[in-house]
Amino acid sequence: MASFVDRVVLHVSGGTGGHGCVSVHSEKFKPLGGPDGGKGGDGGSVIFRVSDQTTTLLDFHHAPHRRGGNGQPGMGDWRDGKDGHSLILEVPDGTVIKDKEGNVLADLVGIGTEYVAAAGGLGGLGNNALSSLKRKAPGFALLGIAGSEADIVLELKSIADIALVGFPSAGKSSLIAAMSAARPKIADYPFTTLIPNLGVVQAGEVRFTMADVPGLIEGASEGKGLGHNFLRHVERCAAIVHVLDCAALEADRDPISDLAIIERELDRYDVDMSYAGTDGDVVPLNARPRLVALNKVDSPDGRDMAEFVRGDLESRGYRVFEVSAASHEGLKGLGYAMAEIVMAARQQIIEAPAKVEPVVLRPRAVNAVPFKIVREERNLEPLFRVRGEKPERWVEQTDFQNEEAIGYLADRLAKAGVEKELFRMGATPGDTVVIGGEHGMIFDWEPTMMGGAEHLAAPRGTDLRLLDLGDRPTRSQKRQEQQERRDAKAAARAELEAERKAGIWTESTNRQSTKTHFIEADLAAEGESAESTTTKDL
Repeated sequence: MASFVDRVVLHVSGGTGGHGCVSVHSEKFKPLGGPDGGKGGDGGSVIFRVSDQTTTLLDFHHAPHRRGGNGQPGMGDWRDGKDGHSLILEVPDGTVIKDKEGNVLADLVGIGTEYVAAAGGLGGLGNNALSSLKRKAPGFALLGIAGSEADIVLELKSIADIALVGFPSAGKSSLIAAMSAARPKIADYPFTTLIPNLGVVQAGEVRFTMADVPGLIEGASEGKGLGHNFLRHVERCAAIVHVLDCAALEADRDPISDLAIIERELDRYDVDMSYAGTDGDVVPLNARPRLVALNKVDSPDGRDMAEFVRGDLESRGYRVFEVSAASHEGLKGLGYAMAEIVMAARQQIIEAPAKVEPVVLRPRAVNAVPFKIVREERNLEPLFRVRGEKPERWVEQTDFQNEEAIGYLADRLAKAGVEKELFRMGATPGDTVVIGGEHGMIFDWEPTMMGGAEHLAAPRGTDLRLLDLGDRPTRSQKRQEQQERRDAKAAARAELEAERKAGIWTESTNRQSTKTHFIEADLAAEGESAESTTTKDL
């Protein structure tokens, strides 16, 4: 079973906000004390925090789905719901967070550093917060919205000053064990080291960290051996120490050829853009200061080989040290050489701090439009897609089972200028309007809805503008019906006047009949039954 994991794919999601409450305060002598529904609690976020008690990403490997707590719904008597608990995930120092495309989202360096990977959703407002002078007793509340979701990649990159690289069984683990208090696994077979090891080295007054990564072989860039997977742990190092085996038992190996192979593999490794130098540029591994440690000189064959290749290596510009992890020979000089490089790198950081882009604060424009409408086409029919943070959030907060909530959404969209912009873009009644992206809310646009539902007398939770929404007549139909009623009334009065002039009835004897005829004519124009109504009026 794996005990060390340095790369995981994680799905994180924030908690959903609680729904607002619809409630009316009621007590003795105050049956209608006004709305008192509270706000729903906000959803919890997913937060990564650097901890010195964590050294691996193993926990995330076994549980790759993490979610913040949901907010509780609001309650009556002006009580707000509790916020959902935020999930704090502890990660090792040096963890890099990326998206699935490889873009760096955060580089967590330093104990206590935090990054919010998924924010919790907002809680919905209760009807108490939605009340106003015009809308005194709302019969609806806003819904809580879901938190953000993301698929992210966590990569652990060890925080070390010096990196030890070399072939398997070159003695890297023995070297770090001899120079520090680290106790990695040591054995006489290749690929003993399967995980990076860190050790703290004290050289005079300088203390630095040294990393031992699993061995490289020829073809590691193509996946041979353990591949390049562990080279990410040396990307932050200031210098590289090539550990060469001078007592190799293989006839086709020697320190010079081993160094050439390792250098070639390091050239083929692309340093991640998540780590850059103080000037903002990424320094390749082979462009950093390098030292050569000729190991295992405690054996006669090893010492002879070290003396044989030392001159050739120095002529190439390398600083060469003959060392022995077994007898500790030459380790002190090697340690001081490492400390010299580390001090130079730290001084460079002090003198030339890393470039930081200045934060630019841009105030929101006074006439800024909070949405954008794009005209599309679907099935040869026009489609208008509304995109914007506010309109999409408003739709998500709306309870479409409540007519008053739908009317409130219509008022908000009209006030924001959505309907006016649709008119400008040539939308006609019945056109399809989508608010949101691929899974947005679809509407059949009806521009005849008037604003100001707070002025319409209707039971709580309803909206007169939405009654018989499917059969609601248009403005032209309403005008036509009104004109037809006027014409019917005028025709009835003209007929009665003609009968009076013809002497069919007189005003003194047929007054009641005249009244009945007028009533029947009016009711006929209104489309109602005259019999029951006439009897009732009489």
